[in-house]
Amino acid sequence: MNGRRELTLAVLGAAVSGGLALSAAGQGWARVTHERPAPLPPVDAALTGAEAVPLVSAAGLVLLAAAVALFAVRGVGRVVVGLLMAVAGGVLGWSAVRALTGGLVAASTQVPGVGPGPDLMDVDVSATWPVVVILAGALGVAAGVLVVLRGRRWPGMGQRYERDSAGDAAAAPRPAPRTDEERAQAAWQALDRGEDPTADPRVS
Repeated sequence: MNGRRELTLAVLGAAVSGGLALSAAGQGWARVTHERPAPLPPVDAALTGAEAVPLVSAAGLVLLAAAVALFAVRGVGRVVVGLLMAVAGGVLGWSAVRALTGGLVAASTQVPGVGPGPDLMDVDVSATWPVVVILAGALGVAAGVLVVLRGRRWPGMGQRYERDSAGDAAAAPRPAPRTDEERAQAAWQALDRGEDPTADPRVS
């Protein structure tokens, strides 16, 4: 696999991972129902991923930014971007697992109207979106590792243009230097035309 194809895969991996994370963060991860003392009505609200685990949105934005940065940096800078991608992917996976293992229930106490330590609260957890975030995190880690291991060899955004420009300049024909005989003939031709050969730049 050549460098450009690997670069394309890494960029797509970061973009898809970040896009999935942001999309999942806007979905409902749990349904919170809390019975309150009369005459207060019960609280029935959806808890989104962004509300329950804010790091999911932050890590998704980092991955999207990294997908753009991969085109603009080279060498050590690209390795640093790869490390950030791997860390962001790990944060996604850790956040989703933590949400499924009690984090959503703890975050439900922050829903308006519920308050801390509710006695009568039911949390219906939807595992679909946390699992999507786990998959997005795995993809982000894989893309980041690929960048760290192989990114230094990949071409930059303007490298091909610079190489083509240099090749065109090298291929441009250069005028051959004129010999003494050619300069003498040009001088005689100027005299025949009644011109001063010393004033003719083509003779010098």
